[in-house]
Amino acid sequence: MIRQLAKSIREYKKASIATPILVSLEVVMECIIPFVIALLVNAIKDGCDMGVLMRYGILLILMAGLSLLFGALAGATCATASSGLARNLRKDMFHSIQTYSFENIDKFLTSSLVTRMTTDVTNVQVAYMMIIRIAIRAPLMLIFAFVMAFVMGGRMAWIFLFVVPVLGVGLGLVIYKTMPLFRKVFKKYDNLNSSIQENIKGIRVVKSFVREDYEQQKFDAAAEDVCADFTKAERILAVNNPLMQFCLYTVMVFVLSYGSYTIISTTGVALDIGQFSALLTYSFMMLSSLMMLSMVFVMITMAGESGKRIVEVLSEKSTLQNPENPIYSVPDGSISFEHVSFKYSKNAERMALTDVDLHIRSGETIGIIGGTGSSKSSLIQLISRLYDATQGVVKVGGIDVKLYDLETLRNQVAVVLQKNILFSGTIKENLRWGNKEATDEEMIQACQMACADEFISQFPDGYNTYIEQGGANVSGGQKQRLCIARALLKKPKILILDDSTSAVDTKTDAKIRKALREYIPETTKIIIAQRTASVEDADRIIVMQGGSINAIGTHAQLMADNEIYQEIYTSQNKAGAQDA
Repeated sequence: MIRQLAKSIREYKKASIATPILVSLEVVMECIIPFVIALLVNAIKDGCDMGVLMRYGILLILMAGLSLLFGALAGATCATASSGLARNLRKDMFHSIQTYSFENIDKFLTSSLVTRMTTDVTNVQVAYMMIIRIAIRAPLMLIFAFVMAFVMGGRMAWIFLFVVPVLGVGLGLVIYKTMPLFRKVFKKYDNLNSSIQENIKGIRVVKSFVREDYEQQKFDAAAEDVCADFTKAERILAVNNPLMQFCLYTVMVFVLSYGSYTIISTTGVALDIGQFSALLTYSFMMLSSLMMLSMVFVMITMAGESGKRIVEVLSEKSTLQNPENPIYSVPDGSISFEHVSFKYSKNAERMALTDVDLHIRSGETIGIIGGTGSSKSSLIQLISRLYDATQGVVKVGGIDVKLYDLETLRNQVAVVLQKNILFSGTIKENLRWGNKEATDEEMIQACQMACADEFISQFPDGYNTYIEQGGANVSGGQKQRLCIARALLKKPKILILDDSTSAVDTKTDAKIRKALREYIPETTKIIIAQRTASVEDADRIIVMQGGSINAIGTHAQLMADNEIYQEIYTSQNKAGAQDA
């Protein structure tokens, strides 16, 4: 885990190395100052002149200034290194997620990925900041102060050796108890964020059904669950502070009482006032170092679980990889399914597709129809290699899709999915997702084919109209038509419309199909639909049932001898016939 996280330090290595060096110099200065003060106290006791006082004063000011300088520089380099690590981690995670196949994405909740890129990265950032600064400063100060305490106080310094094991055992128990709690709480964080995300995405439905109270109760329950686990963990961590205070005051009482007794009983021979003042200072230094170490341990304990979650994302390798010598050209839009079976995960109990054998000629218009759950969408997702077939071979242009360069294949297979997504930005910016070099004329032509130009031209800003996130300020039908236009700008060899005209009226649907047939005759067109009207004029219609092909034929052929198609057609046209 540490090795994987360390790869993201990269250009911030210098700052990461400079911080411990500067911290070490700061600690050296701080630890020498009490020694010099002890010498000054003894010099004053012996009746030194003003010249000696001035020399000691200048030396102390110089050392304090150097300590301040080293500390300030360490703080600056530490901030640069920790913030840089966080930046690189988020960047690396985001880039890693972009390479995921749908199968990889299915392993993680969206809310979990958001939590990992925000809360978890912040935890690691704070822990790293503590590791390169406080985790260096505290042990060094502890060692230096311990050595100087022995130099100044002799056998009195042994008290610290009894305190350290007590604190070590206490910290060990705290870490042992809190680690499982943090592991649980981060999973609950994911669920909490998932609840928020779901509520915001479906806020119109929530308000339509007046379910705000229910959603609030659901959120409160999730928040309370997170709070309960955090409270339990914090209660255990809270033991840290009183334990440290107990050890601090125990040492102070011992040093003050035994030190005072030694000075009085030996009249300053065994221990003088200067040594005693230095010993007290070193005592505070050691115990404050232990306090800092306990804070570091607590943060590292929390960040350890966050680090594992980050590494899970960074280590996840896409299940879809380019071959060693990929093919960078798609000959045509022909498609072949050769005895293809498919399931979404290795552990799935049943196949989504079973023994599909299908051959589509380049330029054909193919309709796919079937009931909900008949795996229509699963079938077309194998064409652009969003998933790989579990068994059998899928070919595009007569070549196995696994032999193509992924980017090349997907640029020639344009898919307008069921869930149409528009991004925040202008209509032009959204259209240029299909082709970033598209001219205004090409965009207008694509929109005319998709019957989108007719409503775009009515907007005051036309193609510069701003689209809200998710296309919230356009209707479902308008959103679908913009997504079709975006796909057309790719000028693909294969165009797949996955129920992409469900929100438009039948007249507009017919106009879109006519435009596609006339303007891109060489492009293979696959239309998945719920309405038979959307596929009636297709060259062939595929009827899907239970993950298999039930029948293939023209509208007339299927109406003559396929019960499933007849039933769908009759149920959709029954109301119209009765009205007539």
